[in-house]
Amino acid sequence: MSKRKISKREFIKYGCIGSCALALSANKTFAFTKGIKSITNNSDDLWKWSKLSKYFIETPRGVKCTLCPNECNIKEGDSGDCRSRVNHNGKIYSIGYGNPCSINIDPIEKKPLYHFLPESNSYSLAVAGCNFACLNCQNWQISQVSPKDTRNYDLMPEGVYKQAKEYKCLSISYTYSEPIVFYEYVFDSAKIAKQNGIKNVLVSAGYINEKPLRDLIPYIDGANIDLKSFDDDIYVRLNGGKLEPILNTLKILKQEGVWLEITNLVVPEWTDDLSMIERMCDWLYKNGFEDTPLHFSRFHPMYKLTHLSATPANVLNKARDIATKSGLKYVYVGNVPGSEAQNTICPKCKTIVVERKGYQILQNNIVNGYCKNCKTKIAGVWT
Repeated sequence: MSKRKISKREFIKYGCIGSCALALSANKTFAFTKGIKSITNNSDDLWKWSKLSKYFIETPRGVKCTLCPNECNIKEGDSGDCRSRVNHNGKIYSIGYGNPCSINIDPIEKKPLYHFLPESNSYSLAVAGCNFACLNCQNWQISQVSPKDTRNYDLMPEGVYKQAKEYKCLSISYTYSEPIVFYEYVFDSAKIAKQNGIKNVLVSAGYINEKPLRDLIPYIDGANIDLKSFDDDIYVRLNGGKLEPILNTLKILKQEGVWLEITNLVVPEWTDDLSMIERMCDWLYKNGFEDTPLHFSRFHPMYKLTHLSATPANVLNKARDIATKSGLKYVYVGNVPGSEAQNTICPKCKTIVVERKGYQILQNNIVNGYCKNCKTKIAGVWT
């Protein structure tokens, strides 16, 4: 898709009332991280488009948010660990509702989703905040701050749908930061999109409690979940979370028929232990994820891990070999330009059914979901 900027008139027409034009590009994420506010706020008032959460309870220690496994006890006027949910008069509100800080049109392959509507565009948006604190975060400028600290656009769920439709996007992706923390915005936007024939994609770390996840799933068509490691201690020290809730999220998404792909970022000195990767792959196979694409992604020095070097390509290739030997059918290597491990191989005849170069598809030999050569079904959402 060619680059194009949305004019102010168009932005207002489709429900986006911002203080500057919204730039859309297939190659760049526009995150506003200078702390410039387009909406004023103070400690006595809620954010302009705050939305009451359905997931909190009152306890003897105060109000507890029950959206994610952090289950923060939040004092009056304070926010949870995600910086996006606040206690106002004894109730929990999301302060990011309708206030995306980043909006972009991306190829769906960027998510990455390789088996979901290939060559289509996905309308992608983010609200500041995250319930993790990853040392290696690649979008830390928006994930590790509050919606109060980013420059945002007024964009209600109806406007999200209209923008996606206007730009002929087949899906809307909730991405870049952590969509779990702007759950209400995702829920309402996804519901409208679903009712109007546009699919919804969740790009997430998967750190969410079961009840809100099951409530959201009817409106989600595809997901890429970051399985950051297969060790609980690493999850605590590297990401600030726990492993088991992620595994539960994977099981529920699969059980409920959401198209799922998994990303594992291989971080030197942290998550590059090949025996741990083998345990992860064996668990995936034993739990029925053999048809679920697994993306081993290359780490580049970022945020608080700039002292580390990029992941060696041979480590990623070894991880891919391990996954394949474990019985996983579709295993990819990402962030390595020119790697042949970004192609989709038919698990039966071993021919290339989808050849990729970066986010471009050079050839697609899948016909109605089947390998053109041997007629083997290729798992995915192809139309």
